Amino acid sequence: MEALKHECGIALIRLRKPLAYFKEKYGSCTYALDRLYLLMEKQHNRGQEAAGIGVVKLSSVPGSEYVFRERALGAGAIDDIFSAVGRRLPADFSAMPAEEVAATVPFVGDVYMGHLRYSTTGRSGMEYTHPFLRRNNWRSRALMLCGNFNMTNVDDIFAKIVETGQHPRIYSDTVLLLEQVGNALDKENHRLYRQYRDIMRDPALASKIEDELDMGRVLEASADIWDGGYAICGTTGSGSSFVLRDPCGIRPAFYYADDEIVVVASERPVIQTVFNVARADVHELEPGSAMLIDKKGDYTIRRILPQRENKRCSFERIYFSRGSDADIYRERKKLGANIASELMRMVDGSFESTVFSFIPNTAEVAFLGMVEELNKLLDKGRKEEISRLSAEGALSDDVLGTILKRKVRVEKIAIKDIKLRTFIAEGTSRNDLATHVYDVTYGCIRSGRDTLVVIDDSIVRGTTLRQSILRILDRLEPRRIIVVSSSPQVRYPDYYGIDMPHMEELAAFRAVIRLIEASGSTGLIDRVYEEAMRNLELPATEQVNAVKELYKPFSDEEVARSMADMLTPPGLGAEVDILFQSLDGLHDAVPACPGDWYFSGDYPTPGGVKMVNAAFVEYYRNNR
Repeated sequence: MEALKHECGIALIRLRKPLAYFKEKYGSCTYALDRLYLLMEKQHNRGQEAAGIGVVKLSSVPGSEYVFRERALGAGAIDDIFSAVGRRLPADFSAMPAEEVAATVPFVGDVYMGHLRYSTTGRSGMEYTHPFLRRNNWRSRALMLCGNFNMTNVDDIFAKIVETGQHPRIYSDTVLLLEQVGNALDKENHRLYRQYRDIMRDPALASKIEDELDMGRVLEASADIWDGGYAICGTTGSGSSFVLRDPCGIRPAFYYADDEIVVVASERPVIQTVFNVARADVHELEPGSAMLIDKKGDYTIRRILPQRENKRCSFERIYFSRGSDADIYRERKKLGANIASELMRMVDGSFESTVFSFIPNTAEVAFLGMVEELNKLLDKGRKEEISRLSAEGALSDDVLGTILKRKVRVEKIAIKDIKLRTFIAEGTSRNDLATHVYDVTYGCIRSGRDTLVVIDDSIVRGTTLRQSILRILDRLEPRRIIVVSSSPQVRYPDYYGIDMPHMEELAAFRAVIRLIEASGSTGLIDRVYEEAMRNLELPATEQVNAVKELYKPFSDEEVARSMADMLTPPGLGAEVDILFQSLDGLHDAVPACPGDWYFSGDYPTPGGVKMVNAAFVEYYRNNR
């Protein structure tokens, strides 16, 4: 129901054949440019605030540009970018020889990089839009960088850069990483210069440096201080490229390679679809490892950082990544199935007076899994009842008919008719417009008699639920509304690239504060503040998450009940309950991606623990 923002999506393409090869085989020199567009468009869900592309042309001659970049803001950024690129292509482009295109035509080159951005830091605008570019007359020193990441120790990175004598222009993790990697790249260039300066002269020396540039050394000299979740890709002006993934595997990265091309993207099925390849041919880049591609287009996978405990992000599987991936589809169905038995208990087996549906469309796969499991439970109950009645001699045809009539009532309750533009309205007017985003299917619910169950991916802020969704569903006049979340309660902010808001905006956090205040135990809040302050005096590696103590006195059901009361708008006719996935149910459904810090508070890196303690201190000082 709430559109979470996610930072971000990446795409990288490296041609391993000359342009003439692609023109002859595929009929166009823009084969890679076209595929970059598709990779970005099919990952559009990952970033609709801004986008950017970069292209490195290895055949350009001195006096002409060899690195091209185009960026744009807004939900239509991808189309704006590729329209702008199209306008820069010569009118007679398709008739030009491939060699001439390779040497002269902008945005048709050898290395292609794309980025889709959502801001999770509140910073937006062109100056924060990837890719970032560090220009230089030596191609091996020019650097272009983009990524799907958030760093949790920007202060440490900033201090390390300043210690080298640099003066960063912008306090942004992307800019700081660009300068940090750029500084290591300069040193790698200088290492090779010293190695060959006595036996070679320019321009042969410059070419030798380009050939032997070791981007693995550059990353090893930079990434050891990074704390966060990241999949970062970059390229030099001489074509040496890389993609590095964080050692916990928090942010995703997948690759495919053959004798024509190397491609990396944030999602596996995107590569499968765009390049029409089998799932088995698309590989996951292992945590802490880098895909390194040299000037010639040869690639290796190299470990840069020691692999740490697996903390692959479970929210990727629940919500962000495309459900067309075979594993993700199966996992989302399992998430729905794992909540069915508890839901059956909540409706007390009254299937004849309960209608099951979903909202929004992204929850449909979990809904399918939930309904399948409900049908299994219903079948099991039928068999047990028939066996019991038969043994008692009480199984008449009428009784059997009644038992067999029981079924799971499934309806398409909510339809997202149009995307209303509510940004021109304020306050009550905006809330009123929001209640018309969905149309409901009238006649499916018996007024005052039926329970309506709707499943959603997650409940984070609860704002949309309170301001529009519950009011929309109440138009059908159900006796009771049960909102089912296929994910557990989001209790803690995320600091690794998902736009989960400040602590006080999380519905679960507000609900537990209500419980504490209602129980008269506000001293607990003071004690957690003091413990958070004590932790912040320690090094990040020694801190523990003090905020966990707030939840310990209360069961999950008590927090859910508090949330339901808090999110029910005044005047609603229906009774409202909320049912959440359990942590055990999550891990059973998504075993390969156990990262759950937004649910459990178990942050994967020291920087996350430090930031959650700091966030609570900020909350306490502002609100207590």
